[in-house]
Amino acid sequence: MSELVTGDAVVLGLRPARLPSRALALAIDLVVVWIVFILVSIGLAVATVTLDEAASAAIAVATFLLVLVGGPIAVETLSHGRSLGKLACGLRVVRDDGGPIRFRHALVRGAMGVVEILMTLGVFACIASLVSARGRRLGDVFAGTLVVRERVSAGRGIAVPPPPPWLVGRFAGLDLSAVPDELWLAIRQYLTRMQQLDAQVGLSMAERLAGELAVRTGVPVPPGVPAAAYLAGVVNERQARDARRVFAAAQADPIRQGGVGVGPAPMGVVGPARAVSSAAPDDTASPVAPAVLAAPAEPGGFEAEESGDRKPGTGFAPPV
Repeated sequence: MSELVTGDAVVLGLRPARLPSRALALAIDLVVVWIVFILVSIGLAVATVTLDEAASAAIAVATFLLVLVGGPIAVETLSHGRSLGKLACGLRVVRDDGGPIRFRHALVRGAMGVVEILMTLGVFACIASLVSARGRRLGDVFAGTLVVRERVSAGRGIAVPPPPPWLVGRFAGLDLSAVPDELWLAIRQYLTRMQQLDAQVGLSMAERLAGELAVRTGVPVPPGVPAAAYLAGVVNERQARDARRVFAAAQADPIRQGGVGVGPAPMGVVGPARAVSSAAPDDTASPVAPAVLAAPAEPGGFEAEESGDRKPGTGFAPPV
């Protein structure tokens, strides 16, 4: 895997897409776009049969620009870099720093795509992709984007380090529904790679991410809590909520299917699970959520300093 390093010395575990996968995704996109273009052209030709040649030519040019040029730009902008072909091949267009693209990036890529792909039948795009070390065509170079592979082996995942013990459960009341997936991804990448950062760079990134997260949740960062520890605590709270939802859904399935009692609680759950009577209606049966989900400690995680007077904000240290 070719790791990408941003200007802030952040190592991103992104795998650039190569020419074969990009060519397959492009072929799928072109087939879809040309089918739409032909159907729209036929419909407009029938509807404007009474117009003169000049008007018909203007409509044809407008249809070409809107469908073959504006269509891919709109799709990439709305889907944050995932067209139909890229979705099928597991690819995505991202910025050089790993963030999602915006309209200006899609506009530059689409405008250059007219020359690289449509006018030269993809010859320029193939040559540029073969010459580039990261498989980028000219549109990617001018737009500052990169096509990466999203589907990677599950065994390559890096566990997010847990927060210090004194922060566990402190953010139980936060509303995390407004936090976008892009911000969660950025926080996860920072937490799993903060050991590779310079101290000042890592601190500035943690403060920036913590500020964005605080704006999304509507609650400021607690005073005295380091930014990195705050990020780890909020991520841990989100993981705990996901685990509780999965546990509750797993406990509810046997009740809805057969109306039998809930079995013994799995290991790692403090407190026994209550048995639900089979006479209870399906819509009122609600399993009891576990009191605590035991999160096993991960090696290399966050540790609190061992001192007699440990205060919040002073007991967090990144792993060595």
